[in-house]
Amino acid sequence: MAQLLQDPQSLAAQPSPVRQKASPLSWRRWIPERWYVHLGLWLACLALGFPVLYALIVSTQNNAEVFRYQLTFGSSLAFNWQQVMVARHLGHYMVNSAIVATAITVGKTVLSLLAGLAFVYFRFPGKGLAFGFVLITLMMPTEILIIALLRLVTNLGWGSTYYALIVPFLASATSTFLFRQHFSNIPRELAEAAQLDGANPLQFLTQVLIPLSWNAIGAQAVIHFVYAWNMYLWPRLIVQGRERQVVQVGLQSLLNLDSSASYGPMMLGAIIASIPPLVVFIALQKPFMSGLALSRDK
Repeated sequence: MAQLLQDPQSLAAQPSPVRQKASPLSWRRWIPERWYVHLGLWLACLALGFPVLYALIVSTQNNAEVFRYQLTFGSSLAFNWQQVMVARHLGHYMVNSAIVATAITVGKTVLSLLAGLAFVYFRFPGKGLAFGFVLITLMMPTEILIIALLRLVTNLGWGSTYYALIVPFLASATSTFLFRQHFSNIPRELAEAAQLDGANPLQFLTQVLIPLSWNAIGAQAVIHFVYAWNMYLWPRLIVQGRERQVVQVGLQSLLNLDSSASYGPMMLGAIIASIPPLVVFIALQKPFMSGLALSRDK
């Protein structure tokens, strides 16, 4: 009972809880310190995303609905799909582009990988001169050589074939240079240890270098696939007819479907044609970003 009873003076001496008044500036805690950075990022996302959203909307509309400038989905998606995939054979063009882009990506990556291996780990006469020649070709875009290349491919009888679309693009000076720089930063002790263990160059490549280079390979694969998928000028010149034509040239046939520009099918075709590169980028996004970061650190 004595413990329950307390002196009134001791009770009076205890401080009473003080209610804190809300700061008139407490709302600022909901605003980031660098709010202008966040605002700029949101505006950038809006600027990049709005054209895609508008293209999706237009792809479902006919010309009458397009020129009403309403941001609502239209009623012509099925008709536009029929025009794009059936009347203009866009699916066939996409298959051709997939074959060409995959072959170029695999071939260019493998050849560049082997060339980078040779420039770093092999000794042969004129190695420096050969690498200098590779660097010189970096200054010569395909457009400069396109007339000579067209004559060569035509004389070989490769016109309107997959060979004409694939073989001229299997060599890449840029990828060779990047793989050479990447291999140069791998410790030489690994090559010496593999040699002491009796590994031949192919085993050293497959068991040591490639596992250490997946990020660089993934980054190069994404770049090569997107480049090959978006080719327009060379297929336009070398391919006659529809049998081996690629999707970027096929999209041009959507410009005049009925003696006038049909914007709905054009937008739908552009959206469909952009899906495969997007899928490849998403699938290889992690090695792509890691490969770019690795190149930047070097």
